[in-house]
Amino acid sequence: MSAVKIPTKTIVTCGLLVALLVVSCFFTIPIGPVPFTLQTAVIILMALLLTPGQAAACCGVYLLMGAVGLPVFSGMTGGFGKILGPTGGFLVSYPIAVAFASLMRRALERRGVRQVVCDAVAAGCIIVIADILGWLWFMVLTQSDPLTAFLVADAPFIAVDCAKAVFAIAVAVAVRKATGWQRVLPYGHANDHERTGAGASCEG
Repeated sequence: MSAVKIPTKTIVTCGLLVALLVVSCFFTIPIGPVPFTLQTAVIILMALLLTPGQAAACCGVYLLMGAVGLPVFSGMTGGFGKILGPTGGFLVSYPIAVAFASLMRRALERRGVRQVVCDAVAAGCIIVIADILGWLWFMVLTQSDPLTAFLVADAPFIAVDCAKAVFAIAVAVAVRKATGWQRVLPYGHANDHERTGAGASCEG
């Protein structure tokens, strides 16, 4: 059996998105126990430009980098203890959320749904999944009641995360236009896959 050949542009794009995810954590504003970062915007961007497997792999690489001690988490911190801490649920949610969101986007594209709707649904999936897992994780580890955990870990960030989603969608639109990206074609088309643009979608 011949080895699977990964296109160079796929590797480059995934690498750039992982690097962007790392850089996004350098912009941290402490807001109580849960800091404000730009991570959510980059995670959404991954879901809009990559396949589920590629997006989850990028998040997995990022988490592995942090787990071994590289300062890639919020506030330029690292270590496995950060993942196991009160805010670790948000980190753990990323591979799950990004894979599900990318899957949903592609499913909607195959049904001929408008691209802006596909993107908005994908962004919404990431925000909801990250908030739920982050809230549950924070509640258990801090032994808070559900309302307190929500008010501390989720409520202050909902509006901001929606703004990040709008920003990520706008960036994705610009990247797609610049690279000739094409969405997953509806069922019934002979070429039922996304063609890769230079540095844009790695799907195909």
